[in-house]
Amino acid sequence: MIRLGSNSITRAEILKAHDIEFIQSGSDFDEEQITTKDPKEFVYEATMGKYKDCLKLYGLDIPLLVADTVVTAQGELLRKPKDEDDARRILNLQSGSRTSIITCMVFATKDEEFVDISATHYDFGKFEEDDLENYLKSGQWRGKAGGCMVEGFCKKYIKQVEGLESCAMGLTIEKILDKIPKNNIQVN
Repeated sequence: MIRLGSNSITRAEILKAHDIEFIQSGSDFDEEQITTKDPKEFVYEATMGKYKDCLKLYGLDIPLLVADTVVTAQGELLRKPKDEDDARRILNLQSGSRTSIITCMVFATKDEEFVDISATHYDFGKFEEDDLENYLKSGQWRGKAGGCMVEGFCKKYIKQVEGLESCAMGLTIEKILDKIPKNNIQVN
């Protein structure tokens, strides 16, 4: 059993897909206090802030996994959209552009602390206006870094990808599978 220190539905789905038993318990860390515009610094500071909060709240009686993700396109740090207009602006920056999705994660046990920052880079084709408007109306972009869903809306626009899809989805699971005690992984 591990603790996922995140409220992300997508991160929980990644753990389930790998048959990892977990308890999901997020934190109230306020990312608005982070002032850096550098994507890697931002995602690191956000992850470490959430990690420290979760460590205080829950300790390490069971292993703790915390992660955060940011998106960058056209030199701009793209966080979770505040509303539909912000989502439209952010997604239009990604349309027809190279977009990088950066995930930082911490996996900690009583004996080890593993920190990783990974990036996956996408070259997206131009988003079709009707398709974009339907995606915006669906609300699926809510709570997503950069409003981006590479496993959903953005998938058909991917021209080229460098990196792991799991990173782009918010948890580079491949980097920690060997660190999770075997009794935490269910074998079917």
